Amino acid sequence: MSSPPGADPRSDPKGDAVVFAQVVKRYGALLALDRASFSLGRGETVALLGPNGAGKSTTLGVLLGLRRPDQGSASVFGADPRVAVRQGRVGAMLQSTGARSGLPPRAKVRDLLLFAARLYAHPAPVAEVLEEVGLSKLADRSSERLSGGEAQRLRYAMARIGNPELAFLDEPTVAMDVEARRAFWASVRRFASAGRTVLFATHYLEEADAVADRIVVLFGGRVIASGPPSQIRGLVRTKIVRFTLAAPDRELLARLPGVDAVELRGTDVSLRCLDADLTVPALYGCGLAIQDIQVIGAGLEEAFLHLTSDAGVADRTP
Repeated sequence: MSSPPGADPRSDPKGDAVVFAQVVKRYGALLALDRASFSLGRGETVALLGPNGAGKSTTLGVLLGLRRPDQGSASVFGADPRVAVRQGRVGAMLQSTGARSGLPPRAKVRDLLLFAARLYAHPAPVAEVLEEVGLSKLADRSSERLSGGEAQRLRYAMARIGNPELAFLDEPTVAMDVEARRAFWASVRRFASAGRTVLFATHYLEEADAVADRIVVLFGGRVIASGPPSQIRGLVRTKIVRFTLAAPDRELLARLPGVDAVELRGTDVSLRCLDADLTVPALYGCGLAIQDIQVIGAGLEEAFLHLTSDAGVADRTP
């Protein structure tokens, strides 16, 4: 299989790909974005995380020029987002309301891509994109006969056909099975390896942890954290203490200093600890016959849940 097309000569290597500066966006009484700020360096792959209603889709809409900020500014390659979109420098895969929503039902996969390619000055070869997204064998199938995951791959192909320098992907792996998700992210990595920039929103935290160079966390329309996955995980002190213990006593374990929550599965014990340095000595001080003890740093899920809790937001608010 041939590799994805290289960086387009249209690209100016100077400056950030995206600058989102103090953006405010309201829908009537609803404040969707509240002075949200972040930037994307060229060649970065960035995950946009946040619970439902955090402002992720509104952010992508502003960056595509579909919505105008009420205050603040957004630029793509140093210009109004609409300019970059018209130039074909941006590709987008947006959320759909149904498995095949937005796709002409009787149109064939190849024909849709051929039509879309005519809209761009520098399109990628249709056959190459079909192969890259794993749709070569389905090229003559109508969109109404695609599964939900196959329809998602077609939307991704539509985002790629213009040979963009920047891709916005909104919940791209919804309806994909595990193997399809793995193949999808391998394709995104190949796309990014040519110096392209990717911003994706996802509810699958393991995807953000594995794929993103950096994570931006939105909550209540504000950016409450930004950094590499390891840095985001490090924003919380929570650690998991795991061990085995014959006949564990939940009440006793819950009273140990530093313990926030207790999980028991037979003789397997997991303690979520706010201060493991207090918990571990206390465990041994109880004279319990502990075996196979492990102290594990917080994962991205624990960090995300903490950051988007009331306490976490208070910690991160200036």
